[in-house]
Amino acid sequence: MTGIDLVVLDMAGTTVADDGLVERAFTSAIGSVGVRVEDERYQGMLDHVRATMGQSKITVFRTLLDGDENTAQRANSAFETAYAELVAQGHCAPIPGAEDAIRALRGAGVLVAFSTGFARPTQQAILTALGWRDLADLAITPAEAGRGRPYPDMVLAALLRLGLADVRRVAVAGDTPSDVLTGLRAGASVVAGVLTGAGDRVSLAEAGATHVLDSVRELPSVVLG
Repeated sequence: MTGIDLVVLDMAGTTVADDGLVERAFTSAIGSVGVRVEDERYQGMLDHVRATMGQSKITVFRTLLDGDENTAQRANSAFETAYAELVAQGHCAPIPGAEDAIRALRGAGVLVAFSTGFARPTQQAILTALGWRDLADLAITPAEAGRGRPYPDMVLAALLRLGLADVRRVAVAGDTPSDVLTGLRAGASVVAGVLTGAGDRVSLAEAGATHVLDSVRELPSVVLG
């Protein structure tokens, strides 16, 4: 053991395959508030979505829509609906080896928490579709923690809710620079970037990842030694 009591895992791109679902749901959502694909604003908005992968979706929509709270909330609701529909249609699959990695960690006595930039209903829809409702010890969202990535709130909230005391005994894993920054700001001693999602080796390393892994399936060897 390396002294890790808790592993906080991102979902889309880290433990759950994204396969473009976020971009498809975004296109539907932004269209619902009047920005179509042919609109000159669309490509810049899509670029921002790509650059902020992993962050709270409502925060992203607030930025894109110039702080118009009502419109941002409408877009966010449309995003969550569109993503949930894609999940219900079967467009949801685990990253190969993710479930085995989580079971290995928990089998060794390490607690595991899922974190996400999605709202609670979407997170639960994904976990239900994969049969993962009981796979981890906790599933947490930005709304429950206070703020989403790149703030440390979800990691710290998971630590508190699971009754742990030392942030140095936490590992965080995710596929974006925002995931890495979240882990560093929370004080985790292991902050792993994975290459199965939006981030690449350079961007994850430059963000400060302590480890850059091909997949979350490699995480138990880091955490358990």
